[in-house]
Parts: sequence; structure tokens; C-alpha cells
Amino acid sequence: MAKNMGVAGAAASSELNVEKAVNALLKWRDSLSQAQKPQLLEQDEFLYLIVSLKKIPQKARVNPIKVPLPHPIIDDPAELCLFIDDRSKSGITKDAASKKIKSENIPINKVIKLSKLKTDYKPFEAKRKLCDSYDMFFADKRMIPLLPRLLGKQFFKKKKIPVPVDLKHNNWKEQIHNACSSAMLFLSSGTCCVVKVAKLSLEKKEIVENVIAAINGIAERVPSKWGNIRSFHLKLLDSLALPLFQAMPDLRLKILADADHHTSSKEEKQEVEEEEDDASHQKTKKKKKNKGRIHDVQYMDNQEHINYSNSEADRKHEINANISTKKKKTALKKLCPIDIKVKDKKKKKSLAA
Repeated sequence: MAKNMGVAGAAASSELNVEKAVNALLKWRDSLSQAQKPQLLEQDEFLYLIVSLKKIPQKARVNPIKVPLPHPIIDDPAELCLFIDDRSKSGITKDAASKKIKSENIPINKVIKLSKLKTDYKPFEAKRKLCDSYDMFFADKRMIPLLPRLLGKQFFKKKKIPVPVDLKHNNWKEQIHNACSSAMLFLSSGTCCVVKVAKLSLEKKEIVENVIAAINGIAERVPSKWGNIRSFHLKLLDSLALPLFQAMPDLRLKILADADHHTSSKEEKQEVEEEEDDASHQKTKKKKKNKGRIHDVQYMDNQEHINYSNSEADRKHEINANISTKKKKTALKKLCPIDIKVKDKKKKKSLAA
């Protein structure tokens, strides 16, 4: 609660800043106009309010947020265009819409059907001419999802996105009047938004009133309200942005950051000391391990020597056994023919007998 009161007090005190900024921008514009050559067609310039948010909105809105202003930006003889949905479900025709506009004196200059928008305004050049021909566009609420594909990028670049109007209700004139006397806030997928707030043809007091009303209205319509606003700046098209309001940084975060830095430095020192101790401890362990490894190697060498000697004895025994078997085989081979001869002699003697 105290935080909200502090922010509200800061916003109230920014009225002086708004007056100073408006005076500075008007003086800069007068000095620039004296230096430049006079133009045949004088164009009415706008003042822009730059809104910076602390957090990106979770959902980007295609439809603008209407912020009411005490003094309308669009002139009374402005060129306005209305898109109507002529599908069978809508139940509205062009003739019925034009009759109602004439009977109630609604300031609409042209009515365009959805079917005609699909066919006649397909080329890029036709879309560009349509965008430049009118100051503001309105559309039936039911056909808003179809418009981004039909209108193209030109409408979005020039911030001439059609304002939705509920044509089911009979208060068409009231809805259009409220939209014409409001600033359009487009919340995109970023933290920075630009809003047309006033025009130079207004008086100084009227410009200041519009800027203050826009600041308060935007702060109330933005998610988290004043808690999500970082800053407000005011500028002309070619001028510098003059600051109007700047949110103070959260001191608790700063203190916590300092404390974290202090504790992290202590932890880093402790970690360095522990690493040095571990390194020295590992060196001593390596020396001990190396000694043990040498002893183990010697022991392993002795065991290998014993195993080698045993295996060598076994090999000799096998060789001797093989040699003896070979000698026996050769002896048998030699004895075989002698036995055959003896047997032959015995056979002969038996036959002779």
C-alpha cells in the first residue's frame, strides 16, 4: 500500500515535469520552423508518449487499448471508414448500415463490405491507397480475426489497425465518438510502446492535460499497473525524448545483490583454500602411493619370477616326456621289421616240416 502511495505521489509530482517538457518541445519546434523554409501544406504534428515496462506482457494484443483523453486528437471533419461483415450469419447489409449512419449523423465517410475487401483490395497498391485515404478505421467486432490477413503490413506499420465496434448494439455513434477521443495503446511482444497523445494545434494547457490523462490511464490499464511501469518519455517525431517519470530501482534487490556478492567472495576464498589443501594432500598421497606401487612391483616381479621358473620346469618335463615317447615310437618302428622277419622264418620252417 505504501509502495502504491509513493508511486502515485511521484506521478502527481510529474505534472511539473510534463509542463517543462511541453514548453521545451514547443520552443524547439518554433526554432526549427524559423530555420526551415515555409511549406505550402502545413501538416499537424503529434506528440508521442513512450511507455517503458519492466516486464514483457504475457499475451500480445492485436486490438488496441483505448485510453480516454479530454481533448480529442482527431479533428471533427476527419475521414473515417467502417468495415462491415456481410456474411449470412451477421445479418447486416451495406444498405442498412448506410441508412443508419445517415439517420443518426454518424461521422463515417465510407462503408466497405468484407466480400469487397477480399476481392477489390487484394493488390498491395490498393491496400496502401486505402490506408492513406482515411484517418481512422473501424470494423465489426466479429470480423476482427480476419483483418490481419486481408489488410497486410501497411496498416500495422502506420498504426491504423481498425478499432472493433459492436454493431449488434444501437450505440454506434457513442462507440465511434469514444474511440476518436481516445489514445490507442498497442501492447506488443516487447517492453516499449509509443502512443499518440496530443497534436501541436492544441493549446499548451490542453496538451498538458492530454499527457497527464494518458499517463494515468495507461498506468491503470497496463498489467500490474504502476508496479510494471519503468518510465515515461515525451517527444516529437524528430526530437529527443524528454523524461517525465522514472521508477526507482528496488533497493532490496540491490542489498541482496551486495550481500550475495560478499558471501560469494567469502565462499570463493574458502574454495581456494580448500583447493590448496586438497592439492597438498593429494601430493603427499601420491608419494605414498608411489612407494607402495614400487613395493608391489617388486613383489609382483618376484612372483612372476617364481611363476616363470615353475612354468619352465613344467616345459622341460613336457619336452622330456615328448622325447621319450618319440624314442619309444622309433624303437617300436625298428622292432617291427625284426619281428616280421622272425615270423617269416618260423612260417618257412613250419612249411618245410
